[in-house]
Amino acid sequence: MDVTLPALDGTPLAADLHLPPGGAPRATVLLAPAMGVPRRFYRPLGAYLADAGLAVLVPDYRGIGGSAPPVLRGFEASLHDWADLDLRGGVAYLQRRFPGAPMTWFGHSVGGQLLGLVPDPPVRRALMVGSQHGHWRNWPGRARYAMAALWWVAIPTLTTLLGKLPMRRLGGGEDLPAGVAREWARWGRARDYVVGYALRRGPSGFASFRGDLLAYAITDDAYAPPASVAPLVDSFTAARSELVRVAPERVGLGRLGHFGAFREEARPLWEEWREWLAEAAVAEAEAETETDAETETETETETEAETEAEAETETVAAA
Repeated sequence: MDVTLPALDGTPLAADLHLPPGGAPRATVLLAPAMGVPRRFYRPLGAYLADAGLAVLVPDYRGIGGSAPPVLRGFEASLHDWADLDLRGGVAYLQRRFPGAPMTWFGHSVGGQLLGLVPDPPVRRALMVGSQHGHWRNWPGRARYAMAALWWVAIPTLTTLLGKLPMRRLGGGEDLPAGVAREWARWGRARDYVVGYALRRGPSGFASFRGDLLAYAITDDAYAPPASVAPLVDSFTAARSELVRVAPERVGLGRLGHFGAFREEARPLWEEWREWLAEAAVAEAEAETETDAETETETETETEAETEAEAETETVAAA
């Protein structure tokens, strides 16, 4: 179903909300799209996850899809707005609509990176597919020079000439607002990419996210080669992380690339993702049980200490 998602600054964003059939969701999923990819691309996957009892929210970032103005030139937006205002607005929406339901994060490409900009994210688990550390040196061979050219030449030049980044012409999704593309390029030129930006400005998800992180690196993904995925995973220093490398042959395909895992032919991967995300509800229950047990133990210890103190007092008085 289509919903209007209010960003934290009040900007209305177009979003899809996939609801489970009947009853409250076992857990919620904030599905953060890749750079320039509209929410409609993820509809088959969102419906599939909802069938397992998950409520899935997929927003269009400001400037993308149903959240874009008629003309991008002059439209004010930055890449960090997508995290600070749009995705955090999604977090708040899910918390209001499904109070008490454990929350998970599903990031595709930049959608995984942006979790690191959210301070203290209230997320039990984070699944990332093709989410990379974008510094150009993380690409192998000649591809690193192509990435360097993108950050240093192509994006600054095209956004100056056109007032936007023409991703459609470049074969990579919808056109980007100039401010989003320029900030993306600034991060790409920096050795610490978005991680350094996030840590320098204060609390960040890179330091504070303590949940489970499962990252998928697709072996034939030219946009996010495994060598670029691993450094991003390592940047979530407090998370319980696992990196899985997937070749197209594992799901019976000749090619996956950056987008193929989100198409119906890759359903074996969807099954893995759905099961892992749904387990967040179990993990939440186990965590609550552990917390209750710790509280009970602390209470028992305090009671025993008070009893011993009273006994000692009575002994002294009798003497």
